[in-house]
Amino acid sequence: MQVGIGDDCAVLRLPRGHEALVTTDFNLENVHFRRAWHPPDSVGHRCLARGLSDIAAMGGEPMAAFLSLALPPDVEQRWVDEFTKGLIRLAQRFRVPLAGGDTAQSPRGILADIVVLGAVPAGKAVLRSGARAGDLIYVTGRLGGAAAVLEQLRDGKNVRLKDSPAHFYPTPRLKVGRYLREHGLATAMIDISDGLSTDLNHICEASRAGARIEATRVPIGDNVRDLALALHGGDDYELLFTAARKRRVPGKIAGIAVTCIGEIVRGRGMKIVQDGREKKLTPGGWQHFEG
Repeated sequence: MQVGIGDDCAVLRLPRGHEALVTTDFNLENVHFRRAWHPPDSVGHRCLARGLSDIAAMGGEPMAAFLSLALPPDVEQRWVDEFTKGLIRLAQRFRVPLAGGDTAQSPRGILADIVVLGAVPAGKAVLRSGARAGDLIYVTGRLGGAAAVLEQLRDGKNVRLKDSPAHFYPTPRLKVGRYLREHGLATAMIDISDGLSTDLNHICEASRAGARIEATRVPIGDNVRDLALALHGGDDYELLFTAARKRRVPGKIAGIAVTCIGEIVRGRGMKIVQDGREKKLTPGGWQHFEG
């Protein structure tokens, strides 16, 4: 970075032979978080984690982050300080400078917009559109844990932060995404932010293909009792990717478990095999502007 915070614009330089990756995400109070449920440092952490996870899903390396924050008059300075600490702590962990942004007063509710700039070798970004019939489908980590915590919060149950890192302090899988890109393993990739069923459908639509997964193979979190949470819950920020059947995909990458859950098939639509029966799998995760 040539020039960071302090001027009208940041001045950044991409590594030679690389292309820019740019992602932006809203974080809205009472949509993505609630002050009564989420400590401010968790809100800051999650805000940046969403952007970093998008960079990971392209096999890229984050270079800089930009934060625009709109706050209503009732927000105390302590909340802002803790929010910033949570964001900066994650930024320092992945060596991502906060290179700029903006602040404003909001008439109602907190709005945080994160922009993350990344880089990837030219022509090497892993897209959603590269899956082909016969490719195997993989996921990292375990699914449903974040959604299970959200259910507990909605039910008014006490949730201990240290027991629920998947929800409050998710870890973007940057090392995994980079490994998959560097070794040419992933034919298509996306992060699981909206739910496995919805994000797999995004790959299928972009690749003009279908998918068939095995219910018993889906890796669910220890606190997840219902498979539906792992299929549709979202907010996991794990990676969902496809790879050619002939390629050997390690069972662990950067210390994170990798599980094969199915395959890409010809045609359109998704199927799930459960209790010995094959049935239609409908996208059931987060969909903006529905209902």
